[in-house]
Amino acid sequence: MTVDIRDAFFDRVYEFAAKDKNVVFLSADADAFSLQKFKRDFPDRYINVGVAEQNMVTVATGLALAGKNVFIYAILPFVTMRCYEQIKFNICGMNLPVTIVGVGVGYSFEFDGPSHHGVSDVGIMRMLPEMTLCNPATPLCAASYAQQAYESSTPVCVRLDKGPLRELYSVGDTFSRGMNLVRGGTDLCIVATGREVQRSFELAEILEGKGVTVGILDVHRLKPIDSSAFLSEIAPYERIVTLEENSIIGGLGSAVAEILVDNGVFKPLKRCALPDVQCLKYGKREWLQRQYGFDTETLVTSMEEWMGLSGGTDAK
Repeated sequence: MTVDIRDAFFDRVYEFAAKDKNVVFLSADADAFSLQKFKRDFPDRYINVGVAEQNMVTVATGLALAGKNVFIYAILPFVTMRCYEQIKFNICGMNLPVTIVGVGVGYSFEFDGPSHHGVSDVGIMRMLPEMTLCNPATPLCAASYAQQAYESSTPVCVRLDKGPLRELYSVGDTFSRGMNLVRGGTDLCIVATGREVQRSFELAEILEGKGVTVGILDVHRLKPIDSSAFLSEIAPYERIVTLEENSIIGGLGSAVAEILVDNGVFKPLKRCALPDVQCLKYGKREWLQRQYGFDTETLVTSMEEWMGLSGGTDAK
């Protein structure tokens, strides 16, 4: 069964908004199917500020200072990069319980161009000391982070993809550690986040055809990452690959490299992400990925060469 990850998140927001009149939702002219009932049932707590994301952050700051539990919502780069100074000084500077919800991870806004691509926000949001940064891969995980954000007394940013995603978890699974092993192995661990956790299963099947046993670790909280839990999860593996539809600078791969170096763990690490170039092309998501070497075929070839499985030099 597949559920739109946005619906899973906003349906959970609706549930606790129905019980808590302090929950207020602000949108910068962004919508989602499941928000319709929130607007219908709580019209005095749903505010569309229009295309004015920076002002939305300022309004959210005032509401939070007045004791409200505030969610703000817009296209991912608009609600993070465009509002960075307001988030840094208003929300984080006063450590307020505001949840920043951005839709459009990676190239999910396909034909809307580079202004809409969510590929550069992870690095800057990780630099905010007070911020918790979440990147769920499935509907149940997204719903859990809606609950965690509601219960948090500090700033939270949740990155949401678009469209239906296959569920990898079961009701009752917990996400409190910020990561879950969704497939076991011994040779190679693919450490993935967001939608790329889903694709990791395809990559794992291909690599296992080459005799490589592959585990998959879903890192759904990009900050803070529990270093002890992470090192425990990757301990059985000989090699690590990080996978994210995000800039190779400042994202999950960078975070993993930092953890390994800081703890003196020297395992072979390969970072698979989008290259450090501006994407100025327009097309379907899969087509854009191919243009920048992030399609499945290119990723598999790159991993095989790195492991010495297809004529490349063994990295051991």
